[in-house]
Amino acid sequence: MILRAALAAESAVLAAIHAEAFDPPERWGAAALALMLEAEGGLGVLALSGAPPFGEEPLGFVLARVAAGEAEILTLAVRPGTRRAGVGRALLAAARGAVGMRGAAALFLEVAEGNHAARELYRTAGAVEVGRRRGYYAGGADALVLRITPSSE
Repeated sequence: MILRAALAAESAVLAAIHAEAFDPPERWGAAALALMLEAEGGLGVLALSGAPPFGEEPLGFVLARVAAGEAEILTLAVRPGTRRAGVGRALLAAARGAVGMRGAAALFLEVAEGNHAARELYRTAGAVEVGRRRGYYAGGADALVLRITPSSE
């Protein structure tokens, strides 16, 4: 697996991954993803399979932003066919490192209370619950607000 910076010019690819990974009310379009990558403090990491010259199929991505010494994961999306293969874990580790290198002392994110696979991923990364947003997601699901310490690697 190859991890590299996600570019705003790749927003259509990112939107296609997001559409595979999330239900329709939660999907983000290419324009929104490009804006997040271009925004001050925005960053993205793209996971690709294989290595050149054999091809690099997109597997997933993470978007985050850093401001005022804190960071937030905006979204982490992994294609369903590649889940449980370490892609999400690698993307989360890359995001933790990237925000740590940019001076963030804390990394926050929201996760749907019923998303047990994502909650386990974040738990194994050391995330702790610091809040709850009731009815945050479409359909009324609560969001758990989690905090992770960025890494300096």
